[in-house]
Amino acid sequence: MKKYSIKDIANLSGVSVATVSRVINDNGRFSEATRKKVLATINETGYQTNFSAKNLRMNKSFSIGILVPDISNYFFAKLVQTIEEILFNHGYSTVICNTARNADKELAYLKMLESKGIDGLIVISGPKAFDIKQLPAAKNLPFICIDRQPSDQHGTVFIASNHYQGAFEATEALINNGCQHPVIALHQQISSSGIERRNGFIDALKKNNIFFNPEHNQVTIETDHILTTLQAFLKDHPETDGIFAINDTIGIEALTTLLKMGKAVPEDIKLIGFDDDPQDRHSFPTLSSVRQNVDQLAEVSVKNLLNMITHEASPESSIIIPVSLVLRESSR
Repeated sequence: MKKYSIKDIANLSGVSVATVSRVINDNGRFSEATRKKVLATINETGYQTNFSAKNLRMNKSFSIGILVPDISNYFFAKLVQTIEEILFNHGYSTVICNTARNADKELAYLKMLESKGIDGLIVISGPKAFDIKQLPAAKNLPFICIDRQPSDQHGTVFIASNHYQGAFEATEALINNGCQHPVIALHQQISSSGIERRNGFIDALKKNNIFFNPEHNQVTIETDHILTTLQAFLKDHPETDGIFAINDTIGIEALTTLLKMGKAVPEDIKLIGFDDDPQDRHSFPTLSSVRQNVDQLAEVSVKNLLNMITHEASPESSIIIPVSLVLRESSR
């Protein structure tokens, strides 16, 4: 099998050696068409750079760490998959770390990523602010936070869906369809995105002259005891006629529980979730939900992180991505 050189790749692609080098290193100016042409030639020829030598020369590992709290969650899994695909197309490998929402496990993964000399870090969600200073040697490591506030916003980027907007619109949809006693269903441990969703729910009630009382308009769900939790709540609050579930995991579990209790959805209780998981389209009745723009979240996140790594642009402090409400049978 012929061993191709960078000069061969340049000739076959119809560009200069310098351009091939810029595409391989994802550094410098070149068009998207040129990048695709060069990468296609590399793929067809099987050309391989000497990554070990290049990494030492450039002091780069061309790897990115990703911290994710629950890889079994559809939204997180889809987001990580999309980010990985975009990074791969830019010549970066990824190290995906599933923290299971465990602070000790997260710190252990951070230390491991630090030892591997990653070029950047993507932190996805979490119950508390992310602090890069827990890794003193990595204090200058470029990182961005998705749906998780950094403890220090200086020099990094916070990217999130508009959780407040999604929750506000979902709650208003319940009210506009006749709900006078809507309830928010959430976990006991709540992330920054969950706080925004709760705020959106509360403000939608206020706008529609419904007084928010945590004892009457909020139910805290324990995932392993959702049936008994909902049964007890609805027994104490039989007036409940609508539920906004803070995510689709709770939404689907709530739907199943309500049907087991003999409640008709949406006739007795209307229901809207958040995340628009694929299962929402196949439940009975189908589940209304708020859809996050995963592609845009991933693209904006990768773009900002790579700009930070290459120092091509100063990071924007925060970027909010719009969401959309998808209405189905459960809330009509």
